[in-house]
This record gives sequence, structure tokens and C-alpha cells, in this order.
Amino acid sequence: MGDMPQIGGAPVVTLKADAPPGRSGFVEATILPGRGMMLLQARVRRPPGDILDALFAPPVEEAARRLDGGPDDFAGNQAFLFGGAILAPFANRIRGRPLRETREIEAHVDGRRVRLPRNWGGKAPGAEEYAMHGLILDAAVPFEQPGPERVTGRLEAGDFGGRWPSQTELAFDWRLNDGALSLRIEAVNVGAEVLPMGIGWHPYFALPSGDRRQARLRLAAALRAEVNDYDEVLPTGRLQRTRGSVYDFGGETGAALGDLHIDDCFTGLRREGGRASVEVHDPAGGLGFRIDTPSPAVKAVQVFAPPDRPFVALEPQFNLADPFGEVWPAEVDTGMARLPPGGRTSYEVRLCALAVGT
Repeated sequence: MGDMPQIGGAPVVTLKADAPPGRSGFVEATILPGRGMMLLQARVRRPPGDILDALFAPPVEEAARRLDGGPDDFAGNQAFLFGGAILAPFANRIRGRPLRETREIEAHVDGRRVRLPRNWGGKAPGAEEYAMHGLILDAAVPFEQPGPERVTGRLEAGDFGGRWPSQTELAFDWRLNDGALSLRIEAVNVGAEVLPMGIGWHPYFALPSGDRRQARLRLAAALRAEVNDYDEVLPTGRLQRTRGSVYDFGGETGAALGDLHIDDCFTGLRREGGRASVEVHDPAGGLGFRIDTPSPAVKAVQVFAPPDRPFVALEPQFNLADPFGEVWPAEVDTGMARLPPGGRTSYEVRLCALAVGT
């Protein structure tokens, strides 16, 4: 491992496997154990044999510059701006009271007062800042690679540096198999208190055509969480029906994104055969991607797709934004799992490449 490039103080791991003949499939994946087991890149082979990058992400050398001590990498922020970061013990945003002279907020998590990094927020003057996308973005995870197509890791996260209730252990398992890339995460409460847990994954899918407006989204979700605006992107506490709206992507072929700016959290996911799915298609580029999850704890999918960028981010996750926020009515399940001492929960996703046409 000494000659391998390193990011986050750990070697970059490359998985390799053959894709099934005659159809599109994943043949390579680049994992960063030094950055919370995030996926940096995945490569797809399409018939008759061309190789494409699936994710919007820089090369390893540039990723190392951005992720290893860059000025904009407070609390690991750079990890969720490209590639596919893993989010835990919460996905999305958590609001709280900003603490003076620190880059922290004081937030209430399951009735307990905690201090979280104030690592994101709106860009407009006076916009609110908050905690974003969990506490493992810059975590170094001890790992093993039992074969060329698999890497596993185990993180004794404890109380995440005093920032979260109880004590957590996280186990990660990435695999390339039969042209698909799969991820499994298991969280175990090894402490004496109830453990609130939210897990997510944040992949940015590159569009070969570069034209996001003609990209199509397929997501069968009954509800969309209304937000205050697309700068702070904070929930109002209202869930709106998607059917018949511009956010209705539940048809057999989904719907084109057009000029719609989207940074929205969808819930009320429809499951078929015990699985929820989300797809993005690039008809002009001839390629699409589908994420399937059998995990019943996945209650939401965040979609981030600015009209002028050549990517669509699809983020299956346990929880809605600001899951402990006062804006949510008591009857709304905001998605956080609550694990008793000794309890566990799992997160599973399987990523496939699709051949699509105009």
C-alpha cells in the first residue's frame, strides 16, 4: 500500500470487476477510507467497450488537494461537493443557535443539547448557517480489502467527538458484482442511551451529454418537503403532494427536468417488491443510473440538480431535513431511527447503469 496515493491519511482503494457482456455495467470504483469511505469515482463500460466516468468528480490528484487541508474543507465540507459522500449520523441539515466566536451551533437532538459544526448555510447576506451532512465526512476509517471487488471498513465513532448521544459503531461494505456497485452500512448502538441515527449517500451523477435540461428523473414519491427558498433550503414543515405538480416524477418514464431548479427532499416513497428506486436518464448521452434500496429505514430522497450544471445528485437517506426541528408537526415521521442500547439498523443501496436513448 505504500506506493498507493493517499487521501485523508489513508490509501485510495480501487475496486475492479468485469461487467456482464453485451450490456452496460460498472467495472471500477475508487473508495476513500480516509474520508468516511466515500466513493470518489465509479466507471462504466458500455457496449462495444467505451469507459465513462459515472460521477461528477475531479481526478485523484485534484481531489487530494481539495480534501487534504484545503481552506474550504471545514468539517469535511469538500467531501459532499463531488463524488459520493456517506452521511451519518444524520443526513441533510440540522438547525440550531449559532455560538459566538465559534463555528458551531447548539442544537437539540432527541431532547438533548449538543454542539454541532456550523459548516454550511445560505449565501445571501444574513442567511442562516447550520450543520450539514453528518459527522464522518473527514473521518479516517480502518479498512480491509478482502478481494479486488470488495472493501470493508469499521469505524468506532463513539459519541462523534462529544457531539452526539450514546456511542456508535459503523460498518461499511462496498462491492462490485455483476456490473452493479453496492453499499451496505450497519450502525450499532454500543452505548447506554438511545441512539438517534440517520444515514444517507450523496452521489453526483455526471451527464455524458452535459445537458441537464433534457435529463429525466424517475422517482415515485407522494410528497415533497416544502422549503423556504433555494438559498437556505430549510423546511417549512409542510409536505406537499407531488401528483400533478412540476415535482411529479412518478410516471413510467419519469419527467424531464427542463429549467426546473431542484434542491428538494421527497418522501412517501413507493416501494415495489420491497424496494424503493430513483433513476436519472441522460437520453442525449445514452446513459442512465438507477439506485435501488431494500432498506425500510430509507424514508426520503434528496435531489439536487441546478439547471446549469452537468450533474444530478440523488441522495437516498433515512431522514428529512432538520429532523428534530420545531417546524415539523408531531404526526410527521421525520425519518430518524432510534436505536436502544444494543440495537442496530442498516442502510443498503445498489447502483446500476442503464442504456437509454432519445
